[in-house]
Amino acid sequence: MRSEYSVKNSITSIISNLVAIAIGFISQALFIRILGAEYLGLNGLFTNILTVLSFFELGIGNAIIFHLYRPISEKNTKKIKSLMRFYKRAYSIIALFVFFCGLIIMPFLPIIVGEISIDINIYIVYAMFLASTVSSYLLMYKRNLIYANQKNYIINIIHILYLILMNAFQIIILYISKNYYLYLGVKIIFQILENIVNSIIANKLYPYIKEKNVEKLDLETKNDIFSKVKALVFHKIGTVVVTGTDNVLISSFFGVKMVGIYSNYALVINAIITLFGQIITSTTASVGNLLTSDNEKESFLVFEKVRFLNFILASIGSIGILVAIKPFISLWVGKKYILDDLVLLVLVINCFQNIMKNTFNTFKDSGGIWVEDKYIPIIESAANLILSIIFLKLFGLAGVFLGTIVSSLILWLYSYPKYVYKKLFKRQYTDYLKEFFEYLILFIITATITYAFSKVLSIENNCLLDFIIKGMIAIAIPSIIFVIVFRKTENFKYYLNLIRKTFQK
Repeated sequence: MRSEYSVKNSITSIISNLVAIAIGFISQALFIRILGAEYLGLNGLFTNILTVLSFFELGIGNAIIFHLYRPISEKNTKKIKSLMRFYKRAYSIIALFVFFCGLIIMPFLPIIVGEISIDINIYIVYAMFLASTVSSYLLMYKRNLIYANQKNYIINIIHILYLILMNAFQIIILYISKNYYLYLGVKIIFQILENIVNSIIANKLYPYIKEKNVEKLDLETKNDIFSKVKALVFHKIGTVVVTGTDNVLISSFFGVKMVGIYSNYALVINAIITLFGQIITSTTASVGNLLTSDNEKESFLVFEKVRFLNFILASIGSIGILVAIKPFISLWVGKKYILDDLVLLVLVINCFQNIMKNTFNTFKDSGGIWVEDKYIPIIESAANLILSIIFLKLFGLAGVFLGTIVSSLILWLYSYPKYVYKKLFKRQYTDYLKEFFEYLILFIITATITYAFSKVLSIENNCLLDFIIKGMIAIAIPSIIFVIVFRKTENFKYYLNLIRKTFQK
């Protein structure tokens, strides 16, 4: 059953993200043409600021989802109802905190945004972004119950419809009125509607959550949740600083317009990270269910298979960006939005390591490992911020992302081997390093060979043909290399057999 849910979740995640990518590219291209790069930069900047405010979620969602796995597997509806009521109250408090802290930031907006040439009220725009963030917490607890039951394919289908309808309305509004405020208003309305639909479906699937006779959550579970939340606060700070400050740094040192130019690359890269990441993270609930069995050998075999698939996806996705993003950007929004080669190289490395994190984070979150390494994110985020500022002064824009890469070594060389590899699977650190460097070296060799082929077959005067050829090279060369290298391994045979069975069905 776990495999069936994982397949459904993965397929719908892929479709959902493909829809999001396609619509996102169309929407952003029209957005730039109608409103310009500064509006796009403002979009990215305020999104980053609200990402920082999401700190107040404190990771309570992860902690409660972790506690839902066992009562769901045991069909303990009393415990589930108690957890859901606790969850609802917690998210209501979080929404209020985010709202009031968001208001506190408003007087400082002129300093954060800096000088802009567009005629827009930044306070109204920011207030609409804040409203969008606060509304996202409404009824979210019910959506996460569907997720904990390994049925996030339902959430994905609803999200596909949400993306299509919201973006269609946004594009129409933008084309007719060229009004940025209306554009943002549409997003808020559809965000609320999506949560309402998820809530209705959760009520139908699990009608017991509507019952009034709900017992108080037992003290032991509450204490464990609070213990995990205390640890997750540190993880949340780390995530917020690492992922939520790039645009703020770029805006502060290079201007809002540069944020807009980088946003085009960010859309492509984040689309690939999200697309491939969803395939891995869609197994989280299934892995959580697996880890309750305490079978270390079986868990490691699953881990190996997931990590192997993750490497293939991370390599092809990152190499695709390295080889094909320049002709794509030229074709999509124009050559004036191209960033230099050093920035691209750093973004590619950062993309690869971000996708590769998915396997470790999936097992770590599913295993509820948050307390043990709670100080690691603080160290990582502090290193990230300091190094990014130092490196941006040395290397320009590339330095912002180089700081992220270097600081992430704390995870790769300490946190992951100690708290995932050794704790969950009882494996040796030397084994971890051997496997880590084998994958890393193979990626570097594959990327170098593929890039060399793409340069030889480059077509300078035709962006469309150049993009098509380089896109094919980015898929074909790594695939050939991986088949040669992995053809005799158990992981390769497993996925080959899985593909055969799928086509037979």
